[in-house]
Amino acid sequence: MRRRGPRRVGVALERLTAELAPATLLAEVQRVWEPVAGEAFAGRCVPDGERGGVVTVACASAVLAQELDLLSELVVGRLNERLGRPAVRGLRPQARPPRG
Repeated sequence: MRRRGPRRVGVALERLTAELAPATLLAEVQRVWEPVAGEAFAGRCVPDGERGGVVTVACASAVLAQELDLLSELVVGRLNERLGRPAVRGLRPQARPPRG
């Protein structure tokens, strides 16, 4: 039997993370949120709920919530593209601290 070379740690961690993560739409959205939302929203807006394909996003301020609401179609399109299916139907930005 031929021995393969060592694998990169990142590949193993990605597989482990995928196995351990809950199989919910919210968990999927949270995994891809940062690159999809971009710098303006990723650090200050957090997806923390989902119902019927509508993702609730807690935003640090009312201004951020309003901006995200205005850009929601674009963000939803990016999310669905990243997820590989039209799973997210909409965003519901709210000006409040994230749950949990």
